[in-house]
Amino acid sequence: MGKALIIGAGGVANVVAHKCCQVPEVFEEICIASRTLKKCEDIRDKLTGSRTKVRVAQVDADQTEEVIQLIKEFQPELVINVALPYQDLTIMEACLATGVHYVDTANYEPPNVPKFEYKWQWAYREKFAQAGLTALLGSGFDPGVTGVFCAYAQKHYFDEIHTIDIVDANGGDHGYPFATNFNPEINIREITAKGRYYKEGEWIETDPLSVKKVYDLEEIGPKNIYLLYHEELESLAQNIKGIKQIRFWMTFSDNYLNHLKVLENVGMTSIEPIEFEGQQIIPLHFLKAVLPDPASLGPRTKGKTNIGCIIQGVKDGQPRTYYVYNICDHQECYAEVGSQAISYTTGVPAMIGAKLIMEGKWQKPGVYNVEEFDPDPFMADLNKYGLPWREDFAPTLLDEE
Repeated sequence: MGKALIIGAGGVANVVAHKCCQVPEVFEEICIASRTLKKCEDIRDKLTGSRTKVRVAQVDADQTEEVIQLIKEFQPELVINVALPYQDLTIMEACLATGVHYVDTANYEPPNVPKFEYKWQWAYREKFAQAGLTALLGSGFDPGVTGVFCAYAQKHYFDEIHTIDIVDANGGDHGYPFATNFNPEINIREITAKGRYYKEGEWIETDPLSVKKVYDLEEIGPKNIYLLYHEELESLAQNIKGIKQIRFWMTFSDNYLNHLKVLENVGMTSIEPIEFEGQQIIPLHFLKAVLPDPASLGPRTKGKTNIGCIIQGVKDGQPRTYYVYNICDHQECYAEVGSQAISYTTGVPAMIGAKLIMEGKWQKPGVYNVEEFDPDPFMADLNKYGLPWREDFAPTLLDEE
């Protein structure tokens, strides 16, 4: 039994807080902290009656000293970082300075460059190891559960894994002409960046959204899926034995892409500052401000997500295929915790990663990605805490579609 500090107060933080309160035997007390105190208070007020004590605090996560001071006051065992990826390093520094474990759901990104790499966080490996602390990177769904899925497949079903296709499909409809299901700034930076995939020891780059396939997904149906780069490809390419190719695919509707193309054509997705009425603004920041807050989409979003890994490899000298995936219903998530499925599928794994560290099951000094730990307790907790997984040993392969 211990304490966890949750930094962030958006839709994912709301899910993390709710899920921590479902495990009071592990999370005796939580503190929700953000730059906007009112958002923290709104989450806290939904958790009345919980056996887990809930506190709130104001903190600017861009300022390491403020995070250090809050950690010293609250004295948690670990910090769950569900703030912006730009703040990963300042929070990691604060954890090192105060001797607490660290968990996040997305890799660090420089604010002024759409560069999705783990190198900045992996550079902390020795510091965390020397401090006897665990830093768990990417404990969301993708990255996160997808890495655990691959580790589980590697442990139980394959001698070697040769190819992995991660497919992230959202069949939900929020009713808006254009909105993003998670932070608009991060979402749009990912989509408009160059695509990239790993093959035979090399990274192959593609133009944004230039590679498309159609894939038929259980309970969602046939969807257009587009090849993107996603950060878990970098760690899985290093940590999965025998890997020859790994790709990441995501669904987008024609309506979404048409809106995005218009915004891109008029410069609204740019991260280059411009002068407006005598002050410098970043167009993408302005666009984020006028789009619907993803945390507000819960009551409106209907439909399901289907996210999983299609894996090919060898077992006992024979070829094998395997598909492991989760289907999540937006309205069921909203009924349980007041958030839609995109936030839910990120927040539940963040809680599970933190829980396993606090229980000592995933605790070892250093900086690690999720696939570097034993997947079995994580997979068991997915079934227990709201993200049950399914298996298919004869899936349709993407290159057969």
